[in-house]
Parts: sequence; C-alpha cells; structure tokens
Amino acid sequence: MPTRAFIAGCSGPELTREEREFFRDADPWGFIIFRRNVVDPAQLAALTASLRDAVGRHAPVFVDQEGGRVQRLRPPHWPSYPPARSYGRLAANDPLTRREIARLGARLIAHDLKAVGIDGDCVPVLDVPVAGAHDVIGDRAYGETPDEVAVLGRAAAEGLMAGGVMPVMKHMPGHGRAGADSHLALPVVEASRAELERQDFAPFRMLTDLPAAMTAHVVYTALDPSGPGTTSRTIVRSVIRRHIGFDGLLMTDDLSMKALGGGFRQRAEAAVAAGCDIVLHCNGDMAEMRAVAEGAPVLRGAARRRARAALARIAHEPEPLDVDQARARLAAALAPGA
Repeated sequence: MPTRAFIAGCSGPELTREEREFFRDADPWGFIIFRRNVVDPAQLAALTASLRDAVGRHAPVFVDQEGGRVQRLRPPHWPSYPPARSYGRLAANDPLTRREIARLGARLIAHDLKAVGIDGDCVPVLDVPVAGAHDVIGDRAYGETPDEVAVLGRAAAEGLMAGGVMPVMKHMPGHGRAGADSHLALPVVEASRAELERQDFAPFRMLTDLPAAMTAHVVYTALDPSGPGTTSRTIVRSVIRRHIGFDGLLMTDDLSMKALGGGFRQRAEAAVAAGCDIVLHCNGDMAEMRAVAEGAPVLRGAARRRARAALARIAHEPEPLDVDQARARLAAALAPGA
C-alpha cells in the first residue's frame, strides 16, 4: 500500500501485535515518540527499529526533545537539557556565545537521538511570547523579540542538522500570544494583522529555508475567524505559503489536542484540504489512529516532493563531535555566574 500522509504514535514501550498489523497496512510516513514509549536506550532503539520494520522502510521517527519542560528522553539515561530561554539569557553582551551554546545544546541532543534511531526533533520553538499570554510557551521561547528568537532558533536548527536530525520549527504562524493552551482548549488571538506580521510571523520569515514546520491550533481573528490555523485554507495557503514564504514540509500539530473539534477522520481531511502536507496524531489510541489514517491521503505531488526534500537535508553522516568535551563546554556555559 502506498505511504500515507500521516505520522503516528504508539501506545507503549513495545509495539503490540495490533499496532504492527495496523502500521503494516496503513503505512504512515513517519512516527513520533512520547514519554510513555521510553524506558532506556536499548529499549528505545529496539522500538524505533520495530516501527521501521513494521512499514518495511526507513521511516522518519520524531520526538519533542526541546529541553526544560518538554523533554521525552530524561535522566538517568539521558542528560537534562535547559529550556530554550536559558540560551537567550547567556552572556548578554556576547551574542556569538549565545548562538554557539544554543547550537551546541542542539548538537548534543541530536547525538542522543541518533543513537536510538530518532531522526527528527520538533525544535526550534519560534513563538514570540507576549505579556499576559498563557505560559504554555513561556520559557520554551528563546527570547522575547522576533530577532532573538530567530537567531537562536536558527542556531538550534543548525545543531540538529549537523547531527543528522531534522528540525521542525513550530508553531506556525505563531503561538506566543495565545491566551489558552491548545492541548486543552482553542486559543483565539485578536491581534491585528499588522501586529502579527511585525512580531509573530517574523521569526518564521527569517527561517523559511528550514526543512519542516508545524502548524498552530490557534484562531487568528484578523486572518480567518472561522477556525484554527491548522485547518484554515487562508492561513496555510495565503499566510504560511505565500506571505511567510515557507515551501518546506508542513505538518499539523497533534490532531488529538482539544483545540480541534469533530471526528478524527474529519480533522485529518480538514487539515489536508487546508494545505498541510502531513497530519500528526500522537496519543497512540488505535481507534483514533484508524480514523486519522482514513482521512490521510496517499503522500504524493507537492507533499511528497517536500517530504523527500526534508529527509534529504539530513541524509549525511553527522559532523564530528567530541561528546565529553561538548558536554563540559555546555555545562560550563550554563553554570550559575558563567
């Protein structure tokens, strides 16, 4: 069966027989790992291998390994990485150091991920937070201005790609001023288009050359009051593709989040109709996954071209890295008073 335009999760640290059969038949383009899937490095490497074995090819495997609050691979088997904002607070008079250390942190994360068969990380967060917004973004943002976010976001993306891991920038066209957590409710942003262009869109416009991006489940009343960005043809095609100018692989945020309504097949179909290339479903619920698979089309045309181009950006040997030296440099830079 041809590859379908969706990314799937799984329920636990090992595939069930039902999951193997489903993935074999549905053939999702890729997979995503969550904390429930992680025990230790040997187990995780076996899981990523079994996911690929189920579809009979080297499917990309993604994770949210930002650091700080959002880190699926954790101690004691993996290091604890700082939140993005920690890089923005380093050496206030030395922007080159901030960039170096942000890149280094991401390069080390890429090293950790590649070792267990993960080759995509949903980083960098390019949202620009504003005062009074929900703290779902908070210290996940690299700074408080579009320029700070873009510069350090690029550094992190470069660190990941140097290690052979695909960066996925998020949440396009901007989640930083949302007043609700889209995991739990549908945020509605009432800023003017001029405000959105000046602040929210700006980091994404500076990084349109990156291979992949994730949408935001946010309503922007100045752009399209009828529904969230993920399922809005106006936002995907007119804002993300034309105004921001992004022609890379565009995936949805998780379709199981409560910001979206309707059945899961309907959610998938609406996102694809809006112009998203790939739909993402994370929670491993089999009934939901089956419905998403029914709504996800065969990966073809422009979406297939973008998917191939995104994978081509990481189809190389990772650059050399002295891991011990790199970890020591990162720890020294992040130490209090450094």
